[in-house]
Amino acid sequence: MAAKTKKAAPKKAAKKAPAKVAKKAVKKAAPKKAAKKAPAKAAKKAAKKSARKPNAAFMAPLTPSAALGDVIGSKPLPRTEVIKKIWEYIRKNKLQDSTNRRMINADDKLKTLFGGKSQISMFDLAKIVSNHLK
Repeated sequence: MAAKTKKAAPKKAAKKAPAKVAKKAVKKAAPKKAAKKAPAKAAKKAAKKSARKPNAAFMAPLTPSAALGDVIGSKPLPRTEVIKKIWEYIRKNKLQDSTNRRMINADDKLKTLFGGKSQISMFDLAKIVSNHLK
């Protein structure tokens, strides 16, 4: 008899499961109505965002130091372009650590830029570069 009661318990659970699914389906129907209102709001926000201008501080050309100039060139560039050029240099020379991709291995040029460190984290890259821009 113990075996029969074990079989009966899963059947009861199986009957309850479809009831839960029905409740979830009802809950899912309500957000769909709200979703119809959202595109109208999104269209208004998109119109406002299209009128927004980029921040001029990011686009201001900055002069690199001599150490940074060896890597990216000596002409003034915006901060965003400086970071892009450094990543191009890192990828071209395969300086990203193969085991821990977050770390950047320094060659001779980057070692002077990194203050003598042989390896830095990619998250420290922007902080280090900002010390070499004027």
